[in-house]
This record gives sequence, C-alpha cells and structure tokens, in this order.
Amino acid sequence: MSADLEPASLGNRRRVVPAVRERHAPGAAERPTVVDAEFVPDDPLGSGGAAAFDALLGDWLLGYSNPRTRLSYGDALGLNRDWVRDLGGQPAASPAPSTSRRRATPPRRTGRHRDLAWFRWCDRHALHPLAATSTDVKRWQADMVAAGVRKTTRAHRLAVVGELYRYLVDAGAVPANPAAFDRGGLGLASRADTAATVVLTAEQVDQLLLAAGRPRRGLHPLMARRAVAVVAIFTLGLRVAELAGLRRSDLHQTRGRRALRVTGKGDKSRIVYLSGLAADAIDAYLAERDRWTRGAVLANPGAVGPRHSPLIATRDGGHMDPRDIWALIRRVARAAGPALADVADRMGPHVLRHFYVTAAAEAGADMTHVQADVGHASVDTTNRVYNQAARHPDRSAVDLVASAILAARSRHDGEPDERYRAALDALAAEDPVEQLVALQQLERVAERHPERARDIAAHLAGLTRQPAPHPRVAEAAAALHARLGGSGR
Repeated sequence: MSADLEPASLGNRRRVVPAVRERHAPGAAERPTVVDAEFVPDDPLGSGGAAAFDALLGDWLLGYSNPRTRLSYGDALGLNRDWVRDLGGQPAASPAPSTSRRRATPPRRTGRHRDLAWFRWCDRHALHPLAATSTDVKRWQADMVAAGVRKTTRAHRLAVVGELYRYLVDAGAVPANPAAFDRGGLGLASRADTAATVVLTAEQVDQLLLAAGRPRRGLHPLMARRAVAVVAIFTLGLRVAELAGLRRSDLHQTRGRRALRVTGKGDKSRIVYLSGLAADAIDAYLAERDRWTRGAVLANPGAVGPRHSPLIATRDGGHMDPRDIWALIRRVARAAGPALADVADRMGPHVLRHFYVTAAAEAGADMTHVQADVGHASVDTTNRVYNQAARHPDRSAVDLVASAILAARSRHDGEPDERYRAALDALAAEDPVEQLVALQQLERVAERHPERARDIAAHLAGLTRQPAPHPRVAEAAAALHARLGGSGR
C-alpha cells in the first residue's frame, strides 16, 4: 500500500484505531485513514478489530490514574483528546461568561508536530501499528529530527511508545516491543542537557512579570491578571503540568502560611508555600475572575462549588492546556522588550523552574529544602540542575585568570617609556577593551613614575571629552582622573 494513497482510493475498510479521529461537526464527511485499514493477516485480535484495539488502548491508559498523564500519553500517540478524557469520565467544564466580545472560546492548539505523533506517522506511511518493527520506530525518530522536533519531545514520545508496546506484548497483541533497542545513538535528551537551559536573572524575571501585566490593545484585564499569576506561580518552581492541574481548593493555609497543594509526577503530592509575590498575583487574578464570572455569588444547590474549579482557568472555565501555557510565556517574553530579547524564543515554564533552583541555591538555601519545593525525587537531581546550569559570573574564575595575564604582561612589557607610549597608543584606539587595558597600564605607570601623572591626567581629560566614548571606558577614565587628583584640567 502506497504511503501517498489518495483518500478516494482507500475504499471501505474496518476501523482499527478510531481513537485518533478528531470529532467533526454533525454531518461532516470523515476522511478514511490508513490507520483505519484492515488488520495484518496474522491479526492476534481476531474479528474484534477496531473495538478490540480501542479496548486495549483504553485499558492501558486507565492504568494511569492521573488524567493529565493520560492526556500527555495520548498526545504522544496522536489520540483524540476528547476520547482520552471520556475514558476517565472527566466532566466537561461549565461554561463561564465570556470575557471577550469577539469570541467565547479560543481556538484549540494541537501542537506544531501533532502529525508526527506515532499513530499519525503510521497512518501517513501505510503502516499498521501492530506490524511496526524497530526499523519503523527509528525511521519515525529520524523524521522527527528532520522536522526539528525537540529532543525532549522525541524522548518523551519514544518512552510512551515503549510503554504501550510493553503492555501490548503482555496482552499478547504483538510478539515483541519494537521500541526496545539501544537508544544511545538517537541523540535524545540526557542529563547533560540541563546545561543548555537558559538561566534568568532576577531582573529578567521582574521584567517578565511587568510585561505580563502591561495593558495592551485587545488584552482583557482578566487575561492580564491571569498572565501575571501564571508567571508568579512558576517562580515557585512548579512544572507546567502541575500548574495546569491546580484547582482552587488546592489553595489553602497550613502552619500559619498560605500554600498550594501540588500533585506532581507519579501522583505524589507536596506542599508549596506561597511567596508574597505569588500570593498577591493569585489573589488579584481570582478577585478579577470572580468579578467578571460572578464566581463570588453563592452557587445554586447541587452546582459545582467554585473551590473545585481550576485555579488558573480558560475563558470557558476549564483547566488551561499546557501548550497554551507555553504559548503564553513565550508571548509575554517577547513583549518584555530588550531585557529578554535574546532569550524570548527559548523561554518556557521550565526556564522559570530552573531560575527557582539556581536563585535559591545561590542565595544559600539548603538543597534538600529546594528538592522538596520543586518535587525532585532525589537531591542529586536538584544539585545537577544547579551545577550544570549556566553559573553566576561570580562563580567563575575568568576575572582571576585575566588579572594574572595582565600582571604577567606588565612584567614583560619592556621599559617604562615603551610601556607608556604603547598605553597612550592603545588609549587612542577605538577598541574599548584595548582602552580599558591601557587605563590599567597608565595607572601602574603613574604609581611607579609620579612625574608622569600630570601628562596622564591631561590625556584622560581629553578622552572623557570625546563625543561618544564607550560608557565603561568613560567611567574608568573619569575614576582614574579623579584618583590622580584632577591634574591637567
């Protein structure tokens, strides 16, 4: 069967993985897909066909009690999200009054590389999932590399596929796991990738918060407050899925301090105390949300109470999708201007999580406390995030090494007159680095030969009067001129 088979020639075939279908409007024609094709000849599921395979998928996903985990795994396979939600009987969120006059519900984000999810890739290549081999899985990975899929995404999808086929082997649906091979040469995410993560300064995070709340045309005040609350919560070290899953009832008080009850990986719960900054941002957002959605009014008997609603909600009152949270952080970073211009396209929730770990560690926090805050299973993970991140400049020895080089240069730069003339020539150059080194040389000459101080001060005065000297050069020249007593003015 050709991979570029036209829809009209597919004919009538039994459905195999209907769970990958998106729901269409009533009456809309469904496009047949290769995943809907008949089973391979030695089909171990027999006449059950599509229903049997759907049942296996559903049983495997229901082995994970966390609905966010099921959605994440379903996305890696390319399953319909509504179908995955229906497995756990998740109720649909009650629509809230719209905060936009243009549309009530934003368009759903499906992800840039959704067509490269496993089942959808199989569909495009006329490959039945139960007939896949390790070669097919490697080809799938190669196609994702060619499409620019991030290595963390590729690693996650491969891990999900491996878990699914491990289950299918146990169920007798496939003879072997096609994802069980040595993955060392695939260039997937590893522990060393922590060092590639952007590390923000406190000033940059402050600019991010200011940009999130800055009014702009078309931005509803509630959405601005929500953006500030999202950024503020991430400064507590949460993961994106943890924030997306928070409910209003998770906001509580314990030991005299306001906190969030956070459900992390493996359904492990932890208490995350609120900073004053985060508490103020959450309170401002919830107050604005109650004002616009009338959430402060007592609910009718039998209605879902407001405390069971999402802490951070969409316009229709549901939980935010992690992909929308990623997009929000990127948008805010781009709006922050020059402070984040160099890193805006690499910004995301995990960058703020790294900021929490590095900022806490450099402030002297006990790493076991930081481990508990961010929900790492081991303090070794916390230490690795900190030690492999881009370090603060004060933790570097580059300045000490440069000082040693300059000291050695001063010892071997020839006679005093020669050093003096070389420094003056460098001072007249346009390279600010050479000018700064020349200023250091002139200061040493003035210390060793006080009779030259007046001439040096005259040169410095001329430098500071130039139309546009480099700010650091002008500052250093003015300081040296002052130390020399202002001679030559």
